[in-house]
Amino acid sequence: MHRHIIVKVIITLSLFPLNLFGQVDEDQPGAWYMYFWNTTIKNGPWGFQGDIQHRNWDILGDMEQLMLRGGLTYRPAGTAITFTLGYAHIRTGEFGEGTSIVHENRIYQEALFSQKIGGRFYLTHRFRYEQRFVEDQDMRTRYRYNFFLNVPLNKKDLQPGAIYLAFYNELFINGQRDIGNDNEVALFDRNRVYGAIGYSLIEGLRAQLGVMRQITDNWEKNQLQVSLHHTF
Repeated sequence: MHRHIIVKVIITLSLFPLNLFGQVDEDQPGAWYMYFWNTTIKNGPWGFQGDIQHRNWDILGDMEQLMLRGGLTYRPAGTAITFTLGYAHIRTGEFGEGTSIVHENRIYQEALFSQKIGGRFYLTHRFRYEQRFVEDQDMRTRYRYNFFLNVPLNKKDLQPGAIYLAFYNELFINGQRDIGNDNEVALFDRNRVYGAIGYSLIEGLRAQLGVMRQITDNWEKNQLQVSLHHTF
């Protein structure tokens, strides 16, 4: 009798991670609605940047995350590099009908380098280091590298009226893996691959519609992305 109980317990525990990871429906597309902005102070080296993102597990209604992020930027004269010191607050909801919310405060440092190749290929490299303070966890760190590519189709640059293709790939690597309470995260956190069609609405304002494939240590999922990119 006791032997049967022990066997059942072992089977239940062995299946538990699979049940936990299977809670996210990988076949159901999600949707992210985003607004990115940046500005400079009197055309000097200092400025500000930020973004607001509402992410859903589905197209609309099942909140995955609400992110508010902003930072102080500095671009040395005569260079194409921008440095940022920023802060973000994130509210993360659980998949499905659950209503629990996890809060996160995040500090980040960033270096962004832009270049133009061949008169039509706009490349951007972004390196970001994050210190993450997730509710009920020890402080965590994470390293991110994002490669962006914009390619105008009907014009030579991204001036108003330009239709363009947008791509990016971002890799996330965890730094501090021990997050407290005898819990540990994997070295690989996630990777995001994105493709979109963009349109330059007016000077300093572009819109993009695309799809991003997010691959985490536990699940993979497609996300529709609708975004505005505003420079003023």
